[in-house]
Amino acid sequence: MLWQGRRESDNVEDRRGIGGGHVIAGGGIIGVIILLVKFFLGGSGNDTQLQVPDQNQPLSTEEKARQDQEVPFVRTVLAETEDVWTQLMQKQGVTYTDPKLVLFTDATQSGCGFAQSATGPFYCPSDQKVYIDLSFYDELKDRFHASGDFAMAYVIAHEIGHHIQKLLGTSDKIDRLRQQLSDEEFNKYSVRLELQADFYAGVWAHYEQGKGILEKGDIEEALNAANQIGDDRLQKESQGYVVPESFTHGTSEQRMHWFRKGYETGDINQGDTFNTNDLNNG
Repeated sequence: MLWQGRRESDNVEDRRGIGGGHVIAGGGIIGVIILLVKFFLGGSGNDTQLQVPDQNQPLSTEEKARQDQEVPFVRTVLAETEDVWTQLMQKQGVTYTDPKLVLFTDATQSGCGFAQSATGPFYCPSDQKVYIDLSFYDELKDRFHASGDFAMAYVIAHEIGHHIQKLLGTSDKIDRLRQQLSDEEFNKYSVRLELQADFYAGVWAHYEQGKGILEKGDIEEALNAANQIGDDRLQKESQGYVVPESFTHGTSEQRMHWFRKGYETGDINQGDTFNTNDLNNG
C-alpha cells in the first residue's frame, strides 16, 4: 500500500497512555466468542458491557515510539475513507459527516461506555467515533496471521462502514430490534450488519483503485484478514467446535464474499445483506 506522502486526516483524537476505566463495551470487529475470552476486530459498539479488572498501563517509551510510526498510516487511511465516502454519500443525497478516530491504550471512555483494547477496534454510534488501540496491529499480524498494511486498512474501513450504516439509518433500525428479539434471533441481524460493513469496506477499496495507492497483493491481504476472523474459524480455534446460533459477525466465507462483492462492484446499492436468503452468494 503506497500511502506515504498523501493527505492525513485531522479527525484523530490521540488518548494513548491516558488510561480510563474497567468496563468493556462493544463487539469488536471480531466480537465475543466466549464470554470472558474476547477476540479482536470491531463491531458497532452496542454489545452488553462486561466488568473486568483495571488493566491500564502507560506506554513505554519504546512502544510509543513504535506506535508513533503507525499513526500517520492510520491518519492517511482515515483521510482516504473521508474522500471516498464524501463523494458516495453525496450521490445518495446524504451529507457525510466525518467520524472521529480515537487512539487509546488499554481502556478509555466512549459514548457506548468504557472501551477496552480486548474488544478490538469498534465503532460507537452514540458518539460517531471509531476506537482503536494500536496494539491490535500486532494482534492482527501475530495472532490472526493477517499481515500487511492493507489488512489493517480493511479493519479501519470496516469500522467506517458502521459509520455509513449510522448515517443511512440502518444501525438505528437494527438497534431497535434488540429489545424485541431473543439473543439468538438478534444475532442473525448482527451478522447481516457486520457483513454489510465488510461490503462497505470493499466499496471503499474499489474506489482506491487508480489513485496510485493500491499495490499488488493488497486486496488479498484484506481477504485473508476477513478469512481469519470469521465466527466459524474463531470458534473452532478457541473452543474446538462451532455454534452457528451464536455467530455475530459471519463466517469466513461470508466475510470474504461481501468484501469482495463491494470491491468488485463499487455499488453501494448492491450491499443489502438484510434482504437475501443466501449470505454466501447474495
